[in-house]
Amino acid sequence: MSDSTSAASGTQKLGLTDYLGYGVGDLAVNLFFQAAIIYLLYFYTDVFGISAAAAGTIFLVARLVDAVTDPIMGMIADRTKTRWGKFRPYLLFGAPPLAVIAIALFSVPDLDADGKVIYAYATYIAFSIAYTIVSIPYSGLTALITNDATERTTLSAYRMAFALGGGIIVGVGTQPLVNLLGGGAQGFQMTMALYGVLAVLLLALTFFKTEEKVVAVNTKPPSFADMFSVMSRNLPLWLLIVAFLMGMLAYILRSSAVIYYFEYNLGRSDLFPIYMLFILLGQLAGIIVTPWVASKWGKKNTYVIGALLGMVTGVALYVTPYDSLGAIFVISAAGSFFFAAPTVLGWAMLPDTVEYAEWKQGVRADGAIYATSSFFQKLAMAVGGALAAAVLSTTGYVAGEAQSPEALEGILLMVSMAPVVMMTIGIVAIWFYPLDEEMHATIRHQLDERRTKMA
Repeated sequence: MSDSTSAASGTQKLGLTDYLGYGVGDLAVNLFFQAAIIYLLYFYTDVFGISAAAAGTIFLVARLVDAVTDPIMGMIADRTKTRWGKFRPYLLFGAPPLAVIAIALFSVPDLDADGKVIYAYATYIAFSIAYTIVSIPYSGLTALITNDATERTTLSAYRMAFALGGGIIVGVGTQPLVNLLGGGAQGFQMTMALYGVLAVLLLALTFFKTEEKVVAVNTKPPSFADMFSVMSRNLPLWLLIVAFLMGMLAYILRSSAVIYYFEYNLGRSDLFPIYMLFILLGQLAGIIVTPWVASKWGKKNTYVIGALLGMVTGVALYVTPYDSLGAIFVISAAGSFFFAAPTVLGWAMLPDTVEYAEWKQGVRADGAIYATSSFFQKLAMAVGGALAAAVLSTTGYVAGEAQSPEALEGILLMVSMAPVVMMTIGIVAIWFYPLDEEMHATIRHQLDERRTKMA
């Protein structure tokens, strides 16, 4: 095989620069994502002045619109042809508008109650669309940077590690930054401005430090019929989507509720930034360990074991008394450590379903497959965000007041037992996932042979 063919098929080994260049993009994306997941519901109810019920409806509608735009963005990305590739340009040119809209999302204009709701709808929908324009191409890059299964696991681990870096910045730094920059509405707006500038710079770095090496055997953009065939006849993809859906539901419920848990259940909102640092460091340790464990036990087995152990910590958190702060910190960190495996491996397994479709049907549709996965993740975000707000509303939550026992129980269930239920369903789906390491190696070998013949 010639060097050019090797590069085109993605068989060149990746270096540290490749891993780091790709990874920092997820730090950037997570500055926006984590801010919306952890703080937006709280911002709406306790800063912006919208009721939990209204916020829940906004979350549901805006995220459903967001979900619908994902497949559209996938189709657009798959048909994009530039001298920089088909996915990378969206990182460079999509980041500045996303940053501006994110600042508007966390702003409080001088409007009446109805005007605030309309403003929240408009800014959140605009934010969701702008986020999709960047995040779908970014996710799809994994399958184009390399076709090596081991390198994809490592690439996904780097990505998750940097995503965690974004989570640490947002989870640990937001409250102190908000207070430092004026507090309340002004503090949130200025904090998002800082995050936006940093994200634009990091996504530009990803643009310049990554390369789209993998090309399809058939370089013709897939038609709508092709993409429908790829989706409908791709059992591994649908099993993985179920797992993604449940994992995201668990994550959204827990992340939306944890700030309320510290403020109202524990009465220690001052410890929230420290808690976020603690659990995110636990997740970082899990991300570091996961590729090594997966290389020994396989992706599927590592996924299941990590999810099961994480579920045990959810049950433990539910029965831990509120005054046992040390135990709460340790249990939560352990849960983050174990749940890192399903997170990393889900993204590492998704590119395999791209090649499964190409191998079985002769159609490569990276953008469409990533967009379909993202659609269901966004659906889970819509349902999860609305459900979190509904739990607050139906249990009698009142912003800034002492909460009823029912409201406190609802918050506790969201941070402990709800993820257990969701991950149980996810484990069942992964149990039937057929693309083990041996089968993927066979698929990759046969695809490389096809590419060689066409070179």
